[in-house]
Amino acid sequence: MNTTRSSIPGAEMIIHNGRIATLEQARPFVEAVAISAGRFVAVGNEQEVMEYQGATTKVIDARGRTTVPGLNDSHIHVIRGGLNFNMELRWDGVPSLSLALQMLKKQARRTPPPQWVRVIGGWTEFQFAERRMPTLDEINAVSPDTPVFVLHLYDRAFVNRAGLRALGYTRETPDPPGGEIQRDKGGSPSGLLIAKPNALILYASLAMGPKLAFEDQVNSTRHFMRELNRLGITSCIDAGGGFQRYPDDYRVVEQLAAQDQLTVRIAYNLFTQRPREEYDDFAGWTNITSPGTGNDVYKMNGAGEMLVFSAADFEDFLEPRPELVPVMEAELKKVVSLLVEKRWPFRLHATYDESISRFLDVFEGINREIPFNGLRWFFDHAETISAKNMERLHQLGGGIAIQDRMAFQGEYFVARYGQEAARLTPPITEMVRMGIPVGAGTDATRVSSYNPWVSLYWLVSGKTVGGLQLYDTNNRLDRTTALRLYSEGSSWFSGDDGIKGRIAVGQLADLSVLSADYFEIPEEEIKGIEALLTIMGGRIVHGAGEFGSLAPPLPPVSPDWSPTGVYGGAFRNVPVAHAGDADAPAHCCSNPLHQHTHRVFGENGHWGIGCTCFAF
Repeated sequence: MNTTRSSIPGAEMIIHNGRIATLEQARPFVEAVAISAGRFVAVGNEQEVMEYQGATTKVIDARGRTTVPGLNDSHIHVIRGGLNFNMELRWDGVPSLSLALQMLKKQARRTPPPQWVRVIGGWTEFQFAERRMPTLDEINAVSPDTPVFVLHLYDRAFVNRAGLRALGYTRETPDPPGGEIQRDKGGSPSGLLIAKPNALILYASLAMGPKLAFEDQVNSTRHFMRELNRLGITSCIDAGGGFQRYPDDYRVVEQLAAQDQLTVRIAYNLFTQRPREEYDDFAGWTNITSPGTGNDVYKMNGAGEMLVFSAADFEDFLEPRPELVPVMEAELKKVVSLLVEKRWPFRLHATYDESISRFLDVFEGINREIPFNGLRWFFDHAETISAKNMERLHQLGGGIAIQDRMAFQGEYFVARYGQEAARLTPPITEMVRMGIPVGAGTDATRVSSYNPWVSLYWLVSGKTVGGLQLYDTNNRLDRTTALRLYSEGSSWFSGDDGIKGRIAVGQLADLSVLSADYFEIPEEEIKGIEALLTIMGGRIVHGAGEFGSLAPPLPPVSPDWSPTGVYGGAFRNVPVAHAGDADAPAHCCSNPLHQHTHRVFGENGHWGIGCTCFAF
């Protein structure tokens, strides 16, 4: 830098003494950054950046820790997830079924009528030491009176007897289209709901449960965003979702945006809610909003991931690949033609190459009549896309948002299609090699976990959360490339490429200081990384460990029976001391990165570490 000290204005914040991964090829790691007006104004060595220190500059010592750009989930259901987070008992990462059932039992005792206990995605039987799912007898035993709804991916749900009564499912209840209510020998519902061939029975049954009051939904959304911040997430693209109606179900996030209380940047897509009336949904929405409406924290992003219900090829690998109905092409053409004419970016759920071929036929036909001409569009998932269809997509200017669904369902895919077919499902490295825009994500919260480090582990190791080796080295990414897809790569999908995703002068100042060195630790430890400090737009949105005092306060979790107040979110695999009914813990959490604030919760006076831990 040739700038003289007197001409440099004081920065608002400086972070120094770090190992800061910029994702810039010319200078991949630096020691310090300076931030002003929500953007990076200096990136370099200590001497260069400390020139920006002024009388009011907040200076943070990163203590040599690895720092990365803020993570950006290209496909997550964050708005719907926020409305429900405080009602959900999370099994993400819980190591044993025995422990999961203990959690369920305790939460059932805490949950007042008419509320349910809900375990909504983020887990798989293969993560458990027992390597199996719960039985209905086990669920009924731990919760005989409180309704329980346990969703496993989008293939089934376990509902206890109290839950069946709450749903009103009896022997007279017919199976809904596309689903099965499993029955006992007498014809009465057993409690197992099966998606066959699609998940509408799961969507619809879950939607019948009680909702939180508006003020609790606001609290829930704030706590969910802080949970994402704890894992280093500063941006996401919301993919809409079933029973997420616009604009009614957006009131909470709109209020938080207006009050400057969002701690995650959200670009949201609109998801049609009415089978056979999809065109009317989008035609109405194009009259009341438009892509780009908002700002760099909260904005409207376009259409999808559901454009027409006839194009939904659900990824339930326990069932055969669904055959899309013949009317799909006409329905999809009508909606996408409208979107292209109105210049609305769009995304489309697409699992199987056979479906993708038909979708591309439609898109290429529309492009001949109404040129896409640079309009951003992309497929979500694309697990079995072929090289031929990737080339067709590339020619049309499309991208692919990949998610770690195979990390949770890989075993099922291998059982149905074989190990050889799984080697390139999805063909990640070939997408990158071809220059297709690729962004990484999770498809949380109802399928995989929202934990981005599980997704990064899958990209790097090629393994499922159950340890099955899916990919050889030809379809695994190096750590820098994987991180790039989870930051800079995902920014393309909201039109923010060049604006965020790297630690570079002029880009939005989003970053996370990590609990461990992502670039050096063993692969198996990647799943356990957390952020100790997360900054969005130059504002501290999360702090833990030695940075805990910098964290802005959150209101207490509400309602007071919420599982979030006891367990937090995704499971933290941290040792916890057990104590007698009235005794203090014998020792604190052994992890020096965690704050050691004690409180009593659960039963029998068991003590937990208030920041991240819990006990049974």
